[in-house]
Amino acid sequence: MFSRMKKLRESLSETRDSVFGNIVRVLTGRKIDNDLIDELEEVLLKSDIGVAATDRIIDNLRERSAKEKVSKSDEVIELLKDDISEILGKNRRISSFDGSARPMVWMITGVNGSGKTTTVGKLAHHFRNEGRKVMIAACDTFRAAAVEQLAIWSERSGVDIIRAQSGADPAAVAFDAATAAKSRGLDLLLVDTAGRLHTKTNLMAELEKMRRVTEKVVPSSQILAKLVIDGTTGQNAVSQVKVFMDAVGCDGLIITKLDGTAKGGVIVAIAEEFSVPVEFIGIGERIEDLQAFDAESYAEALFYA
Repeated sequence: MFSRMKKLRESLSETRDSVFGNIVRVLTGRKIDNDLIDELEEVLLKSDIGVAATDRIIDNLRERSAKEKVSKSDEVIELLKDDISEILGKNRRISSFDGSARPMVWMITGVNGSGKTTTVGKLAHHFRNEGRKVMIAACDTFRAAAVEQLAIWSERSGVDIIRAQSGADPAAVAFDAATAAKSRGLDLLLVDTAGRLHTKTNLMAELEKMRRVTEKVVPSSQILAKLVIDGTTGQNAVSQVKVFMDAVGCDGLIITKLDGTAKGGVIVAIAEEFSVPVEFIGIGERIEDLQAFDAESYAEALFYA
């Protein structure tokens, strides 16, 4: 646990220094009054956590600071940390694998360059280490490099992969993979899909088709859409979540590339605005650098090195 927390703190250092470090600098040596709270509001608004989350945090700070007679900067920091932890944890949902519902199918979606293929490989490693029986389906058939990359990840993670020739129908690959996963009694099928923008209606329709044919093999309740978001995109991540939720649905979020970015506060904005949980975060390039999301640990790492 210590090494995981240490890795998380190291990975969030730029977000902590550039955003939440500013909070500490504003607070240091100051009395808690309306002017200070107004300055904190400005810092939060510039920190990628969004207007809705900022309003909630500031309103709560005004109320609690008056009621609890808060006067010290470290007390304000604790109040802020608690509020952010509460926002991050309000959609908490633990991914579970019921032995009677087998296989679960995770359709991994997202825009180009968000890190979907790498994430699929890391998820396979994560769940295999938990003792789950996992398979990968390479359904990004338009990009030959994606299939080759995924094949390498499947080998590294020690799981089987279902693949087809470049240009094959992704829905057919998904159907074959679901059939194989069911016949083998696997716990989880990870479906890597092609990156797509919301403006590409044909690609969005393709996702719907993939789900439709998969439902011929696996009940709809066992098919979940997991959206991969590039954490370096800041507030653009919020609009991506909205678009994909409206178009094809979203059961859980995976936020990647949080190491080396100052925009890690966007997770707070996402958690406040959508009733969908952040389930995993990517904090490095190694196969082990995908962590199950923990709200308290993330909030702690935002404030304390």
